[in-house]
Amino acid sequence: MVAIAVIGGTGALGKGLARRLVAAGHDVTIGSRSAEKAQVTAQELGAAGFAANADAAEGKDVVIVAVPHASQADTLAQIRDRVGQAVVVDTTVPLVPPKVMRVQLPSEGSAALQAREHLGPDVRLVTAFHNVSAHHLDSDHAIDCDVLVFSDDVEARKTVVELCPGMGIRGLSGGALANSAAAEALTSILIYMNKTYKADGAGIRFTNLAQAPAIP
Repeated sequence: MVAIAVIGGTGALGKGLARRLVAAGHDVTIGSRSAEKAQVTAQELGAAGFAANADAAEGKDVVIVAVPHASQADTLAQIRDRVGQAVVVDTTVPLVPPKVMRVQLPSEGSAALQAREHLGPDVRLVTAFHNVSAHHLDSDHAIDCDVLVFSDDVEARKTVVELCPGMGIRGLSGGALANSAAAEALTSILIYMNKTYKADGAGIRFTNLAQAPAIP
């Protein structure tokens, strides 16, 4: 069992991730700007605890940040001094409304590299869960989708990959943190695919990976 905080756990993606992690048997704390909102979601999901974001992040093994790009900087600033040696998983995708079907990466190159600037060099930063549908996560059915995990910290990356099977998804190492730009960009393409091909949450699946984990 892993002690995990889901920051932004009352939003669509955060709630979906938290649901899967609770079902996998982990000790999950729901974090939100409002502790009251976090309490409602925690009770709904059967999570172990709830708190405002900064308090939720303290003393955990893994801290997952699931907030919109516009809230990324402020949220990371709230938790930066509270996470200690936890693995911090940033799920941020730099979508720029209203043109969310167009790839628009920031000048730094990716939301991941922005997160590195916000958190500093000592935080164990990973990025993941960019290309999996929130509403599929917030359900009990199987998800036909791989999750790419990026980090310059190989052990931190492995920690997140190993969380995925219990969540009913296959996690795959995507390499260095800089590679996160590819998954972030792909999100806009998947949104386009959803609209163009009338898909209910399109995902990605990698084939012919002889030594990859089995698909759940």
